[in-house]
Amino acid sequence: MIIVVGVFILYQLTIGYTLSKFQQKFYSINIKEESKFIKDKLREEIKNSLKKEKILNKEDATLIKNFYYKISTEINTVD
Repeated sequence: MIIVVGVFILYQLTIGYTLSKFQQKFYSINIKEESKFIKDKLREEIKNSLKKEKILNKEDATLIKNFYYKISTEINTVD
């Protein structure tokens, strides 16, 4: 039993630690690539929508207008 615990601790201090660091770097790279993809996709969608004559449909425009009015009213009533 003591030998098994000793081997486990030795593994964690050597190979386990190295694998953990590698895994963290891999996730960090993956997150950076994913965020870059999302930013690029968002830019592309914004550029495409600016080429259109109308970006919003009537229902969405009304909803955003009402939301904006409600927020501006609340902001103006703050002391």
